[in-house]
Amino acid sequence: MKEDVSSALTYALSRGFQIHPDAFKILEKIDVKELEKIIKQVVREKAKQNLFLINQSDLKMFVDSEIDEGLENHHIILSDPTKKITSAEGIDGFSALFVNRYSKLLKIILQRSQSKKLIPIDIVKSGKIKEEVFVGGLLMNRKIERDVTKLVVDDPTGSLEMLVFNKELQETANSLLIDQFVMLTITPGKNGGFIVKDLVVPDVPDHITNRSKTDTYAVLISDLHVGSKYFMEREFTEFVEWLSSPDPIARKVRFVLVGGDIIDGIGIFPNQDKELLLVDVNEQMLKAAQLLDKIPKHIKVFIIPGNHDPGRRALPQPAIPEKHNLSLWNRENFFMLGNPSMIELNGVKILMFHGQSLDDVVGTTPGLSYMQPAKAMRVLLKARHLSPVYGKRTPIAPEVEDLMVINDVPDIFHSGHIHVVDLDMYKGTLIVNSGAWQTQTGYQASVGITPTPGIAVIINLATMKVFTKDFTEKT
Repeated sequence: MKEDVSSALTYALSRGFQIHPDAFKILEKIDVKELEKIIKQVVREKAKQNLFLINQSDLKMFVDSEIDEGLENHHIILSDPTKKITSAEGIDGFSALFVNRYSKLLKIILQRSQSKKLIPIDIVKSGKIKEEVFVGGLLMNRKIERDVTKLVVDDPTGSLEMLVFNKELQETANSLLIDQFVMLTITPGKNGGFIVKDLVVPDVPDHITNRSKTDTYAVLISDLHVGSKYFMEREFTEFVEWLSSPDPIARKVRFVLVGGDIIDGIGIFPNQDKELLLVDVNEQMLKAAQLLDKIPKHIKVFIIPGNHDPGRRALPQPAIPEKHNLSLWNRENFFMLGNPSMIELNGVKILMFHGQSLDDVVGTTPGLSYMQPAKAMRVLLKARHLSPVYGKRTPIAPEVEDLMVINDVPDIFHSGHIHVVDLDMYKGTLIVNSGAWQTQTGYQASVGITPTPGIAVIINLATMKVFTKDFTEKT
C-alpha cells in the first residue's frame, strides 16, 4: 500500500473507523494529493451520523465518473436587470420611474374584479361623485392621529387625501409602505372629504408551487463579507468541502444561490478599514473567487451583488463588474446576475434579491424586527415591489422602467442582508432569508442584531422540504 494511502487510512482508523474492502477500489482512483483531505471529510460527516464504517458508496462522489447524471439540473434566467439599466437623470428620471411603477402595479391590480370600477383621482376631485367609488395610486403620505389615519394617494391625474376611521382598516393602513400601490374604496364624507371603506394591495395570489421532477437540491447562502476580519473563512471552507463530500444530501446538490455581499468592500461605512483584513476591493474579490472556485464543477452557481460589492449601489444593481471578478465571469458553471434577478431551476421560479430595502421595511412598519426578516419579506410580496420606499436608507436609481416590481409570482423568494436565517411560507411562496458567513460586527451589537451565521439553507426542489446545516457546530 502506498505510504500516502496508508497515512490517510491510519487517520480514519485512529478515530475508531473501519474500512470496508470494497472502498479500496475507489481509493485507487482518487488523486493521492487529495486523499488525506477527502478521508478527513468522510470521517467528519460520518461521525456526525454516528456511522463508523467507510464503504465504497462514501467515496464514489469523489470520482467524477460517479456523479449521478440522472438528477435534473436545468436553469433559465427569467429576468436580470444588468442589460436593462439605462438610468435617466434628475426629476424627469424619477418622474418616469414612478409613472412606470404606477402603470405596472395598476396592470397587476386590474386582475381583481372590483378594480373595473377604478376612476381617476381628478374625476373624484371634480365634486361630481356622490356614491362609493374606487381609486388607486401610490401612497404619498400618511398621518396617524388619535382616532383617524389620513392617507394621501397619487395617480397621474392628481393626489387625494382620504380618512380612515375603521379601527381594523387603520391597522392595515398604518402598515402600508410609503410609495407603494394601494386601491381604496371611498365614499364622500357628510362634512366633506372622503372616507375609506376598504383598501387592498396588489399582493401575490395563492398558487401551487412548481416542483422539480427529481430530488435535486439547491443551497441558498448570502453575505460572505470576504475581506472582513469577521468573515468565517474556516466555516465557509468546510461548507464548500461539504459540497464534495459523500453526505447523501450534498451528493444531490446541483445549484448554489449566493444572495450578495460577496465581499466586505471599501468605504461602505465610517472607519470600515479598522474591521478589514484585506483593504483592497480586488484583493477581496480574488480571495472570494479562490474560495468559490472549489465548488464542484457539476454544481451551477448563481451570484447577485449586494450593497457591499463593487459596482453601482443604487437599486437595481447590475451584475458585479467583470473587471473585479474575471475568474468568476469566465467559468462555465458560474452565472453573474444583477440584483434583483429571477431564475428558474428545474421549473421552480426563484426570486433573488439582496434585501437592502428590508432596513426601510423594518424601520417603518409596526411590529417588525430584524430578528424575523421573513415577515418583512412578506410585506414586499404583498406590495409586489422590492423597494417601494423612496428617500430613506435604500438608494434607488431613476430608471425609465421600474425593475423592482414583482411581475411574476416566485415559488421561492430568497434574500440576505439581515444576517439572520429565517423561513416562512406565504400563499405558496417559500420565503428564505439565508443568513451570513460573518460573525457579529460592532455595528450589529450596537443596534441589538444577533446574527445566525455559518448556516446553509438547503431545499429539495421536488418536495420543497427545507434543511439547514450549521457549519459552526463542532464534531
